[in-house]
Parts: sequence; C-alpha cells; structure tokens
Amino acid sequence: QVQLVESGGGLVQSGESLKLSCVASRPGFIIDVMGWYRQAPGKQRELVGTVSGADTTNVARNVADSVQGRFFVSANFAQNTVSLTMNSLKPEDTATYYCHAVARRYGRSQLLNFWGQGTQVTVSS
Repeated sequence: QVQLVESGGGLVQSGESLKLSCVASRPGFIIDVMGWYRQAPGKQRELVGTVSGADTTNVARNVADSVQGRFFVSANFAQNTVSLTMNSLKPEDTATYYCHAVARRYGRSQLLNFWGQGTQVTVSS
C-alpha cells in the first residue's frame, strides 16, 4: 500500500500564507501522480492541484480555477513528497486538505488511488 502523511495545517488569518507537506511511503509501488484535494463542510471533495511524474518541472499543471495564482503545488517524485503553498488565503479556503497519489504496483498497469488522512486548514476573517 501507499501511505500518505500530511503536515502543516492550522489556523491562519485572511490574507496569510500556509504551506502543507505530504510524504509518501510506497514499498512496491510507483507513484505516477501526486497532488492535493480539499473538502469543506457540507461540500464535495474538490481538486486543488496535481503533478504528473512525467512532467519534469514537477510543478502542477492541473490547478483549480478557484486557487489559480494563489496556490502552488510542487512535487519531488524522487523523494516521494508533494507540497502545497497557499498564499492570500480566504475564509472560503477553509477545508480539510487531502494528499492524493495515483500509483501502480511494479510490473502492473492498474492505477490505484491513495489518500492521506487529511489536515485541517481554517482561515479566519
């Protein structure tokens, strides 16, 4: 299995910045995609941004419109880490943020989804 452990959540004021980090343990797996999703109370889980291991820049190309220009996702596939830098935070960014990975077992083609347990980010106005 792939285990994802997030860190860095907390309470901040509107306009401040926060950085989340995620480390993956992946014995026997190859990770193809890493990224972040979030879920606010009473809402569905939504994409924040993802990075493909095939993208040598390791910078997210798939980023939600609502966070474009404020949030930045970057990954280091050699170190099995992905981070989320959040700038100009707004109260509507309050949510539980989940680290996500798409991985496959060595020698297999089936893609599997893995999730972290989530870290809470609360932005006060």
